[in-house]
Parts: sequence; structure tokens; C-alpha cells
Amino acid sequence: MKKLFKIGLLVFCLTVPDLLVSSQVRYDVSLENWEFSHDSLHWESVKVPHDWAINGPFDKKWDLQKVAIVQNGETLATEKTGRSGALPWIGEGWYRTSVVIPPADDGVYDFRSHTELWFDGAMSEPMVYVNGMRAGYWPYGYNAFRVDISPYLNNNGEKNEVLVHLRNMEESSRWYPGAGLYRPVRLVSSSDCRLDDWSVYFRTISQNANEAVVGIDIQAVNALQFEDMPAFVRFMLLDDKGKEMASQDVSLDKEDKARARIKIPSPRLWSPETPSLYTLVCQLYCDNTLFDELVKKVGVRIVKIDKERGLQLNGESRKLRGVCLHHDLGPLGAAVNKDALIRQVKILKDMGCDAIRTAHNMPSTMQMEVYDSLGMMVMAESFDMWIYPKCKNGYARFFKEWADKDIANLVLNHRNHPSLIMYSIGNEIPEQGSEEGVMYARHLQDICHRLDSTRMVTQGLDQVDNALESGFAQVMDVPGFNYRVHRYIKGHDELPQGFLLGSETASTVSSRGVYKFPVAVNKDITYSDGQVNGYDNQYCPWSNLPETDFMMQDDYSWTIGQFVWTGFDYLGEPTPYDEYWPSRSSYFGICDLAGIPKDRYYLYRSQWNKKNHTVHLLPHWTWPGREGKVTPVYCYTDGVEGELFINGKSQGRIKKDFSKHAWDMEPDSVNACPLLDRYRLRWNHVRYEPGELRVVVYDSMGNEIGEDVRRTAGIVAGYRVDVSKEPSSYDGSDLVYLTISAVDKKGVEVPDADRDLSFFVSGNAEFKAVCNGDATSLESFTKPRMKLFKGKLVITLKRTQPNGHYRLEVTDGRIKTTFRGE
Repeated sequence: MKKLFKIGLLVFCLTVPDLLVSSQVRYDVSLENWEFSHDSLHWESVKVPHDWAINGPFDKKWDLQKVAIVQNGETLATEKTGRSGALPWIGEGWYRTSVVIPPADDGVYDFRSHTELWFDGAMSEPMVYVNGMRAGYWPYGYNAFRVDISPYLNNNGEKNEVLVHLRNMEESSRWYPGAGLYRPVRLVSSSDCRLDDWSVYFRTISQNANEAVVGIDIQAVNALQFEDMPAFVRFMLLDDKGKEMASQDVSLDKEDKARARIKIPSPRLWSPETPSLYTLVCQLYCDNTLFDELVKKVGVRIVKIDKERGLQLNGESRKLRGVCLHHDLGPLGAAVNKDALIRQVKILKDMGCDAIRTAHNMPSTMQMEVYDSLGMMVMAESFDMWIYPKCKNGYARFFKEWADKDIANLVLNHRNHPSLIMYSIGNEIPEQGSEEGVMYARHLQDICHRLDSTRMVTQGLDQVDNALESGFAQVMDVPGFNYRVHRYIKGHDELPQGFLLGSETASTVSSRGVYKFPVAVNKDITYSDGQVNGYDNQYCPWSNLPETDFMMQDDYSWTIGQFVWTGFDYLGEPTPYDEYWPSRSSYFGICDLAGIPKDRYYLYRSQWNKKNHTVHLLPHWTWPGREGKVTPVYCYTDGVEGELFINGKSQGRIKKDFSKHAWDMEPDSVNACPLLDRYRLRWNHVRYEPGELRVVVYDSMGNEIGEDVRRTAGIVAGYRVDVSKEPSSYDGSDLVYLTISAVDKKGVEVPDADRDLSFFVSGNAEFKAVCNGDATSLESFTKPRMKLFKGKLVITLKRTQPNGHYRLEVTDGRIKTTFRGE
């Protein structure tokens, strides 16, 4: 047999001196520079990830649907104007780029003989061509897939043309899906003798303070063709400083597989509070020469759920404090961005959130890497429908042929992420009450178990009675109830699992900074301005207020947590204004579409953030024309007692009412109105007078823990700019978020300011997007002007140089504010 070619510069030797190590075993690059066309004739240069629809314009004609939303209890079809975001994502698109595979061969062996394109997602139905030949196809826009393009390439060193065609059909989504190559694309080239990236399976077998035992499996490809040469895999685990903590050499078996059990001394465990990561290095050696190397971030942790102790992470019981997130990033659209994801996570973690449900689809790899590093537990979801189509051209077209492959890719792509704690195989699947549904539930769950034995499987059930009667709920590892709080007790009593997950909860709706009078708890009410009451007292026909879920989690040990719908507003699904124009984005978010926290954020923070006190007053205190009128005041706090003052005069000192519990609710009711005072301090009969509103809050021992103040504002005198903490490293896609707030001459925020602002950016940054959080605004996200909504908006800049200075000018035509950043 010919001697294998040793490629690249030999940079170091391992502990065995005759092992030769190459620094260039793989050619792995991100393909960012593409051209895009709607018609394959006229092209423009774009950067991938790219969402072709986010530039707009907004128009109700885009994907205008006349349907009855069965999930909302509707029976008659009506016109739904903004259901999928009212942006031009429908239609076809083409992306093209050229790639060159650098030669790496000595005339005997080719170290670039196998090449793949890795798509983390493409919206949708991507057809991949290389040099004019069809190379691959994957219909589901949310899933990662790989295409072997080796047979279609020219000789190494020569140019190759890559073309991707995408098609988005009308009525194929219930929310804004985005359009295009909205997630990264990578080109990976290696030898035929290689490691399969998705074959790596890392898991924690056991752990204690002194030692953890981890298992690692991997599949090599074509390694045993060299019969007279030893082939083995070297596994190494490095700590965050690059120090080797453990290693093991494992010979390949007859199926080209290697399996290791490695002990890690004094392990650093992964959790949301301490997201410790190790670096796993897997190296394939043939003829004592390194032929391939994979590097992954992994974490040591064990997740378990049982009826005795509920959900346990690393042996400690806890309840999930989670939110559901759609995949769009507000004004950035569906194009995934690391800094935008980091910003989301930091906002949520300050609220006390520790888990995310990727509703209702597979997460991106970038998402999972961010959740790993910052500490967020994840329910990775897959489908919004199976066979029965919730929308005419949705995933039901592909389910029977592609569901198994899609579930497999979900698991194989993400099973090494420590943040991933469970899979979800569906959301509110209509087949919950049928034998066919039970069969598919068991089948898809079995695929997850076969590929990953360490994680449990769930799905969100909304037809609880049907699911219990058919056995659908009994099949699941983790029974998840979407809303239906009044069925929790029945579910617990009838299910063998002994625990319940609130897989989707609340669906309380509100608009940031909007307050409606008189204040009352309402279900399914609408207003002429297309906004929702910010007093957090409005919910949907199928849902409830946050307090109902708080009580179920606090009062029953067999609940294991919840995922609130939703952490942030998202494009599409403008309930309760599905038939109102203009309205094109949701009202469910705890934060608005710009990422600005609504008042409800502080209600959740008061219950979930156990490290810091929360004291938050609402509403604002600028109400010209309401003098002497009843204007209720709420305080969201972890304190138990508070005293309210208006211009120094006490309005009373009140306590939370802990005498009511979940079992005090009517059996078939989700209305927790009589129980709100367990979680809110409410002064319901306050009469407005201009000046200062102040609350002082106390703990159960009578100690003062904090205060909050609202002051009556004057006219706009300027604009305050609050900048997010900028990234510490520059990678060419760094974003800076700047919140603009209208203020009076004393610096008091002007809560109803709605002036039209323009923005001018110079220096080492450029304008990227702007958003004001108004679900009824039809202004473009990608043009440097927008009206304030309730006194605020957020500008997103993209840095063009590392740590370079930039200048932002904000003007309304009369008043100008200049901000200098670096």
C-alpha cells in the first residue's frame, strides 16, 4: 500500500513522538459573500445570513389569508391581514456564489477528495446546484442539512459555481418565516478518510464532586481501507484555558467506530448559573498521521425528570422558568445574528429566565452555541403540524416522507449541546385524539431515543381531554400542556408520569407603554387604535394571566415549570388583531419587538430573579386631562408590602394576599382575577394629580428593599441615548444597540412622544435597523428614520472596525442629539 500523504505544516508533537500532526486537516469556511436575485436575471451582492423580505414594504396583500384559525376556537373563515408578518417573503429566490477548493495533494493522495456544503437552514425548499448539476434538496426550511458536492466539483484549485434556488408558497406559515439563506452556509472539505461530524455523541454518564465519567462515540469513514496501518481516534478534553484534563486513544472497530469512556477529575458542571464548557477534540490517525480533526464545545451535566423529585439538573430539583421564542430577531428579520441572540439572552437572564423553547421549529446552531455559553436550558422543537395541515401549504405536504429524516437531523445536529435538555416533536398537533396520532407520537419519540438516550421527549398538547382519552398524552416522556391550566389536576391524576410541564403558558397580551381605562381584567377585547392594555390584564380566549401559571407552579410540587408565550414579540400572529389593518406583529411578548421590556417583564422578574430585588411602578405619570380621575397604580416586586405616595402624600400601605391558592380557582376557570393580589401590589382607587409618584417596598421582616419613582413629564427637550454593552471582540458582524428615549428639560422621559426621528451615522459603524415596538407601524426597519412609539425606539448599528469610534446623530428636525461611541 502507498504511504499516506502527510499534509500541511507540522506544528507540534503529542505525547507519543511518532504521531505527526497537521494544522490543515480540514478546509472549513463560512460562505458569507453571495449574490441574490428574485428572477435569476438581476443580481445584487448580499451577506449571508440574509433575509430577502425584511426590507419590506409592509403590505396586507402579502400572504393575505382567509381562514378560520381553529387553534383560536374560530369556526368561520375571515380575512387575516398580518398573520405571517405582511412582508414580501412569498415567491422564489436564487443565491449564487463561487468556491475554490485549495489543492492539498502530493500526486498520490488527495486530502480534499470529499467536500460538503452544510446549510444550517434555508427558507425554503432549497434546491442546490453545483456547476449546473443538481446536488441536493431539503424541503424543510428550519432544518440543518448537508450536501455531498464531491461528484460535481472541478479539479481542486479551479472555480466552482454554487446556485441555491428557494421557493416560499403562500399560506405555508402561521407566522413570519423569513426568506432566503437566513442561516449560515459552510463549505467543508477533507480527505475520504475522515470523521463524520454528526456521528459525535458526547454525554455524561455519572458525576460527583470528585469525578465525572463521560461517554463519547464517533464514526470514521473509509479509515479501514488502509489495512496494513493502525487506525485510531484520539479523544482529548480541554478546560477553558486549553489545559488537557483527560485523553484516551481508542482503536476503530470493524464498523469504523470508536467508543470512549473518559474520567474527568473535579469536573466543572454546566448549569444556567455556571455554564462551564470543555473543548472536545477528536483526532483520526492512520499510519500515525493525523487525517481529520473535529473540535466541539461540550458540557458535563445530567438532567433527570421523575415523579418523586420533578426535574433535576445535576441532582438538584428545580422548575423551569422558561419562555417560548420564535426565530425572527425583530427588525433583523429571520437572518440569524450572534450579537442579537446574546442581547436576547442577557435580557431574559436578568428577568430570571433559565430556559427557552424554540417554537415551533429546529433552532439554529448559532442559537445553541449562545445558549451553551451563556447558560440557557433548551427545549428544541421540531414541527407545528404533522399530517393535518394547519395552513394550506405547510409542513403537512412533507411530513410522511420527510419527518423521520427531519427528526434525525435535529437530534444529530444538536445532541452534544449541554443546553439542550429535551426534544419536542410537535406543537398542538391536530391528531392528538386519534390512533394514528398515537402511532406517530410513539414513532418520532423512538427516533429521538435511538439517537440520543439521555434526553426526554415532549410536545405541546392543547386538546387535553382528547389526548388523555386516546393515550396520546400517556405516550410522551414529558406530558406538556399548552395552557389548559384548568385541566392540570385532571392530567396529573390520569397520567402515569406523575408530573406535568407547562409547555406553553399565559399568552397574556399587552402593548408597551399603552394604558386603557377603566382598568379591568378582559378576555379578547380590542380597541380602535390596534393596541392592548399595558396593565397586564388582558388575555385570549384560550389563555390566562401570568398569575394563574405562577400559582400552579408554586402550589403543586408535580409541576416542573413553564414556557411563557412569548419572551419577545415576533413578526406575524397579531392576536387579538388578526383581522385589523395595520397590525403585523404579535402582542404576546414580555419584551416588545425592539427588545424593550414591557411592564410584564418586571412581573416575571419579581418571581424569577432570586438574586436581585425588583421594584417597578406602572403606569407612567403623565396624564394631561385625567386630573382627579381614577388611575390605578400597580407595583411589581419581590417585596411583600409597599406604601405609595403622590407628591409626598401617602396613598396607603398594602400587603400581598397570600391566603389564596391555585385550588381556590373555579375548576373550569382560568380567570385568576381574584388572586392577582398574591403577586401584585395594587392601589386601585388612586386619583391622578401631576407631580411625583413614588413607592417604597418592604420584605416580610419589614425591611425596606427598594423604591421606584414616576414623574410627570414636560415637553420634549432632547433625546437620551443608552447604548448596550458592546462586544469584546470584532468578527465583522458586531452589532450595537442604542435605545433612544425622548426626555424633557429635567431628564424625565416623555412617555407619549411620537416624533418622527432621522438618524445619521458616521465613523466606524453603519446603520443596520430601527424598531419602535409598535405592532401597527408600517415604517421600514431598514431605513434610517422612524417615529417614536410611547417615547422610545431602538437603533441597531453594525460596527465596521474593531473598537472604532462612531458618531450617531438623532434629530426630529428641530432638536438634535449627538452620541459618540467606540
